[in-house]
Formats: sequence, C-alpha cells, structure tokens
Amino acid sequence: MNKNFLMIMSSCMLFFASSTYGQTKRQSSFIPIFDGKTFNGWKILGGKAKYTIEDGVIVGEMVKGVPNSFLSTEKEYEDFILELEFRIEGTETNSGIQFRSNYDPQGNNGQGLVFGKQMDIDPSERAWTGGVYDEGRRNWLYPLDLQESAQKAFKANQFNKVRIEAIDDEVRIWLNDVPTAAVIDTLDRKGIIALQVHSVPDRLVGQKVYFKNIRIKTAGLSFTKLPQDMFVVNLKKNNVSSQEKKSGINLLFNGIDSKGWRSIDANHFPKKGWEIKDGEITVLKANGGESTNGRDIITDKQYSAFDLSFEFKLTPGANSGVKYFVTMQEETKGSAIGLEYQLLDDEKHPDAKMGKNGNRTMASLYDLIPSLKHVRAPRPIGEWNRGRIMVTPDNQVTHYLNGIKVLTYRRGSPEFKELVAGSKYKDWPNFGEAEKGHILLQDHGDEVHFRNIKIKELK
Repeated sequence: MNKNFLMIMSSCMLFFASSTYGQTKRQSSFIPIFDGKTFNGWKILGGKAKYTIEDGVIVGEMVKGVPNSFLSTEKEYEDFILELEFRIEGTETNSGIQFRSNYDPQGNNGQGLVFGKQMDIDPSERAWTGGVYDEGRRNWLYPLDLQESAQKAFKANQFNKVRIEAIDDEVRIWLNDVPTAAVIDTLDRKGIIALQVHSVPDRLVGQKVYFKNIRIKTAGLSFTKLPQDMFVVNLKKNNVSSQEKKSGINLLFNGIDSKGWRSIDANHFPKKGWEIKDGEITVLKANGGESTNGRDIITDKQYSAFDLSFEFKLTPGANSGVKYFVTMQEETKGSAIGLEYQLLDDEKHPDAKMGKNGNRTMASLYDLIPSLKHVRAPRPIGEWNRGRIMVTPDNQVTHYLNGIKVLTYRRGSPEFKELVAGSKYKDWPNFGEAEKGHILLQDHGDEVHFRNIKIKELK
C-alpha cells in the first residue's frame, strides 16, 4: 500500500478523533447561551416588555398595559442542566424561567402565547420561588406547600442561583443549592428556554428583574441526589419512581385489577357499579344516591399515620369523596362513616351550598372544615386533579389540592371535638379518632374516576 496514502489516512483519523473528542467535551461542559453583550440567539415573544443589557446582565422592565413577556432562546432544548442567577425588585412582582416550553403565535388573541413549564420567581410572602408552574395551561404542578423547608431558600434583593435539571421525563430544581421541586411528567420533552417579565398593575410599572451567568450543558448529564423524603409529583399513570420507592411510597391501586380493595359489605370487589379500565378505577353513574349502586369500596388494609395521594376526575355535577379512618363500626344506611376529603362539582352540585361556611365544597373536611377558598386551585370539571391527605403520627392532618395546602387540623384536639359536636357526626362517639382505619372511595351515584393512588406509611 502506498506510504503517502497511509499517512493521509492516519492524519484523517487523528483529525476525526480530535474533532469528536472536542465536540463531546463541549457538550459535556457548561456553555454560555447569553454572551453578556448581545441578544444573539434570543427573541421576544408574547408581550412587549422592555429587555436591555447592563454590565453583562439582562434587565427586564415591567411595562404598562402589556401581557406576560418572554425573552426566549431561538433554539429548543431537550435534556439539559441549566444554571443561571436572577434578582427581582420588590415583593409584589413575579417572574419565571420557562423551560421545555412552547409558543403559539395565534394564542392570547393573536398577541402570541408562551406555555409550558416554568420555575416560578415569587418574592411575595407566599414564598413559592423554585416551584414549578405550567404557564398558560395546567396551573401549579409543584407549589412549595409541598416542600415548605425550601421556602426559605430565596434571598430578597440579591442574586439567587438556579439549577434546573431536565433529564428524560423528570425535572429537579435547586435554588441556592436547596432542592425546591421534583416533577415527573411525560408532557413536553423539548422546548424553548425563556425569561419572563410578568404583566403588572400600574403601581408596579418600572420594576425590574435581572438575569445573568446563563449557561447550559446537554450531555454527560446526571441528577443531583434529592433528600430521601422529598415529595415527588409523578404524573405518570400508576407509576412509582425510584425516588418514591426509596421514600417508602407504594401503589394502593395497581392500575390493572382490584387487588387490595373490596366492598364495604363483602369480602370481594363489587360486581356492579365500579369499573377498572385503562389504568383507572371508576365509580359508575347511577341515581346520584349515596352508596346505593355498587356501594363504597375500602382498602383491605387499615392505616394509622400515612401520606395518601391520588388523582381524580369529576364529571359534571358529580359528588364523591375519599374517606379515611373508616372502621365499619358505626351503623349507617348510606355510605360508611369516616373523615372525608370532599370531591364535588362546586358549581353544579347543591351540596356546595349546604353545611356551614362552605365546609362541603371541594377538598374540605366534609361537614367540618372548609378548604381555603383563596388558595384552592381546582382544575375544570373533566380534567384530572391531584388530592393528598397527610396524617402524621401525632394526628396532625393536612389536605392538599393540586399541591396547595387547603386545610390542616389535629384529630382529637379540643377544637376538633367542638367541630364534631356541631356536625352531622355528633351522634357517633369519638368520631374520627380511631387509632387506625380503612381508606374508602365513595359511591355517590355519580361517575368519578381515580388513578395514581399511592400511600406511604409514616412512623
């Protein structure tokens, strides 16, 4: 073989190897996506807020009479780790960092609509900076009521360091090295990154938000380890992630059959009135009566301290509930007696206007404590909502709706006993104070769907 040919081939192979190594090295290292001087690679979407560059910092200024504005990357990103720093003025304003997001130029009445996941920047007293909001679509995915210890991570009037890890279907967010959110979601694996300037009332016009040191890497990715007990919002149907397994979470409904569940008045699952299909367990529509068709269903096992989460979808006008500490010892002709997380179409079902002070509305402790209306975030009827009931070993009980804390109380406390004495439960001694009990899904004669029913026993 010609000696010169061998030398040429050897040189080509060395050049190719060198180029490949250099490319891999660049992809596995952080690279800036803002050069500190120009908006090359960026464009404004949605509203027309003012974006400028000052000393290597992007400055977004809130403008009168414009909708939410976004300085967006021209490029879309799939799997990545994004790091940047931000600072926001005031405590009434709001901002956010979009990721894996989308743009509809015809949305928002032709002004353009950015929608998708956002790391929220919230300097208000609510302190949800670092949570995950689904801009223009599903509302809150991970409010910081789910990770209250992280509410102290935000530093007012200072630059805050953000790390967003988006790998496969999972997103983890860190604020100043504190974990603030963990979401698993199959919706949107790729999209733009954008910096939000929020629409504001006139009194906040002129306030600013600052972004700097924006960098990304897209290869050689791995998640930063989360605390073992951190709550994960897992939107995959009937799935338990490795993080959830480590924390002790198990499926209470396997998505396939009725294992672990039975009728309130038999040792088997109801033969009518309930359906298991497409990974959902559904109480079928009948006559709207309480436990008159398929009857309620309960878990085989009884629980004392636990963290129960579930997704539910109501049909128009529907009524149902998730009950806990059900002992089956109380005599009743209708549904079994127990503490109840109310599931209700508040607009169309008359029960919402009964009781006291709204204590029969969505996510309330039925007939005892109303859910907080000013923080409730129910999604429209026909869409999936996420419920959660946490009972600690010291009997502190908390209801959540779509990750937002809507009420809390202590079983057996003087305040609890006083509420019971003034309710429909007054005739049952020590109502709601059993050491342990079944979990119940109610048949109220209306079609209601359940899935992603999970439980973690607390010790």
